[in-house]
Amino acid sequence: MTVTEALKQAASLLASSGTITANIETPALDAGLLLGKLLHLDKAGLILNGKKKLSEKKYLQYQELLKRRLDGECIAYILGHREFFGLEIIVNNNVLVPRPETEILVEKGLELISARNPKTSKTILDLCTGSGAIAIAMKHKMPELEVWASDISKKALAMAHKNSARHNTRIHFIKSDLFSNIKNSFDMIITNPPYICSGKISSLAPEVKREPRLALDGGHDGLDLIRRIIQDSVQHLLPGGILLMEADNGQEPIIEKLLFNAGLRECRTFNDLSGQFRLISASYR
Repeated sequence: MTVTEALKQAASLLASSGTITANIETPALDAGLLLGKLLHLDKAGLILNGKKKLSEKKYLQYQELLKRRLDGECIAYILGHREFFGLEIIVNNNVLVPRPETEILVEKGLELISARNPKTSKTILDLCTGSGAIAIAMKHKMPELEVWASDISKKALAMAHKNSARHNTRIHFIKSDLFSNIKNSFDMIITNPPYICSGKISSLAPEVKREPRLALDGGHDGLDLIRRIIQDSVQHLLPGGILLMEADNGQEPIIEKLLFNAGLRECRTFNDLSGQFRLISASYR
């Protein structure tokens, strides 16, 4: 079987998965990514080598990768990486896979922190850092930032360390249950915390349910950690400091009240590219 024939067969197999375990929206793309991983070829390389024969060993290995995808394992875990903000972030099942929509969090974070006094150094804390994607993207774009990143998971922090070293970004990592081990104050606290309601976890896509529940489950209303973050953030924000977080559509009215009650002001909300609420920020005065 040639490379092209194997790709066509795999794409057809993945396309039929809507009636099996996974619901794969991009079968041809996934088929190409998996074979490219196996043969160490990009999209152009697969086309150029389309008439070459696959060895039996490679064909069987390809079938194993396809089976993992059909069983509901996300493509990023199989590949071992995901692109985020133009950077290749290493991932495994100890961390949440960085989402394209979270890039908006980085974009807005860069915009807001840049508006702070340009004559002073700026410090930020990435709370619930996971793979380190947000902290690394911020530091990569603004090397002058002093960046701290924390997570409760030792395994997640190990992955974040690897990603930071991979992109040569100097970040201070600390194991902490939210602010429990945080002593400093910051110009910005940025976070993509768990915010999915516990009752909705079982209805998530199979590949999402394979991600760490610790990074998804926000409690009965999705706001358990957000409440704690808002309440304690005022002790770790410098005057005029900004709290910027990602949250779920529909949660903004409650979050706005929580922010106000905690003494945070200038609350602003931001939508994602689909026009749905995605981010909320507030300042500490």
